[in-house]
Amino acid sequence: MQFQSYAYGRNHWQCDDVLPVVLRHYWSDLDAAHARITSWGELVGTHAYRVGAHVDQESPPVLVMHDLDGVRIDRVRLSPAQEALMRELAPMMQPPYVDRSWHEHYAMGYLLADPGLYCLLTITQQVVYALFKYAPQHQDWCARLLRGDAWGATWMTENHGGSDLGANRTVARPEGEHWILSGGDKYFASGAGLTDVAIVTARPEGAPPGPKGIALFLVPRLKRDGSLNYHVRRLKHKSATRAVPSGEVDLEGSEAFLIGEADKGIYYTLENLTCSRLANAVAAMGIAQKARLEALLRVRRRATFGKMLCEHPLIQRDLVDLAVRQAGGTALAFHAVDAFDDCWRDTPPYSTRYHYARFLSHLAKNRTADHAAESTRLAMELFGGLGFLEEYAVARWHREALITPIWEGPSNIQALDLLEAIVKKHAHEPFLEEFVPLLEAAGTAEANRARNLIEGELKALAGRNADTAQWYGKQLLTRLADAAQVALLYHLAERQGEERFAQLATLYAKRFLEGEEYPSWAASHPSLYLPELETES
Repeated sequence: MQFQSYAYGRNHWQCDDVLPVVLRHYWSDLDAAHARITSWGELVGTHAYRVGAHVDQESPPVLVMHDLDGVRIDRVRLSPAQEALMRELAPMMQPPYVDRSWHEHYAMGYLLADPGLYCLLTITQQVVYALFKYAPQHQDWCARLLRGDAWGATWMTENHGGSDLGANRTVARPEGEHWILSGGDKYFASGAGLTDVAIVTARPEGAPPGPKGIALFLVPRLKRDGSLNYHVRRLKHKSATRAVPSGEVDLEGSEAFLIGEADKGIYYTLENLTCSRLANAVAAMGIAQKARLEALLRVRRRATFGKMLCEHPLIQRDLVDLAVRQAGGTALAFHAVDAFDDCWRDTPPYSTRYHYARFLSHLAKNRTADHAAESTRLAMELFGGLGFLEEYAVARWHREALITPIWEGPSNIQALDLLEAIVKKHAHEPFLEEFVPLLEAAGTAEANRARNLIEGELKALAGRNADTAQWYGKQLLTRLADAAQVALLYHLAERQGEERFAQLATLYAKRFLEGEEYPSWAASHPSLYLPELETES
């Protein structure tokens, strides 16, 4: 890896100029957790960084259909390095369940970022989440999953329905103390072949059509008699996230256990999606930061036309763009995490604060994905032609970043869910109550523009019919997120004494609210875009 990556061998927590500032604002226990986070930053910048690249390029999971005796097992074989590493990474799942917080869990996810490794942890953690809240009789599974002794998965969608959970055809019928699932074709099942227990959506016999008829079930890999409970048809070939065995799973006569109440299954499922969308948001910015770190080190070492790259104004402009996106996206992601941490124990029917946390998750998930895709593309460009070669680490980060706009719902679904949160739950009201005062307190021309944008977009939405609102839904999603990032950066500057973040807020507004190029004065403030980095790990 030392010949492929500038970032390899460095502590990624200590190299980050954004995350520590953001966490100090939201996470009151950061000082107490500093040693754990520092140790984690070392792990993800060394061993995990190397193993992730090895699995991606040389040793993806392989499906093993039968054992030596010809018995169907449908198990994946992992690289021994990945298998050992996953146990080292398992503690990332524990903080919310051991009286710490989601801030720590998601901070560790940001620092890891590698989508292949992080996805396996995320889907396992989501099983724990559902059982912890709604199925206490299965707490023995929680303990095994949190230790890394077993792995979980979330199998919701079906080929004919995609993101429309209400279109699920898997049918559940009760049989004594358990249920039997049949007709299930989970066509994109992450963790297939690795999973020991999954949470699965299905429709109980006689339940109404649509999403309200969906229930959530726990499905072990093995039946009580030790035979396979479902079959893995095949693994899918993907252009990225190769460390995750994703495949097609057939549920036919599969034993399952109901989670919570059958008529609340869609709500439990959406809670799990919120967890996952927040993971997507922090991972997007973690990926962007890894690519940015590669670029920051590259431009200090590469000379062209008689100067180091970082001395050229064109390069400085691109480094400003990376810095602005990193600060804004990370602030928005952890603001959404903070809101979720405040309400995650709520159960249906939910509180106003829960609906607001869900509202923020849509803004964060969507806009951070945009930032990651553009930041990693730009980092590749800063390497010149070499940036497109797989032998350089930066190329993989762009490939991985392109997943984040798609995973757990693309922008179309995020826009629909945002509109529902506004129209049915009035989740925009606490958004106005929080962000308008923040922007008024900042008092700059850019802050005033952000406030006017929020109020104007929501006023325009109120005057639209459902079809017109949907037409402009993605614009609303992006513009509200951009205005929120301006507010959050100004607020961080005020509360953390970081004037740099006020300058980043101004730059963000110029570029993304006003549609102008970054002003050239930014080049004369290298602390904005060229942070000091340790030369040794």
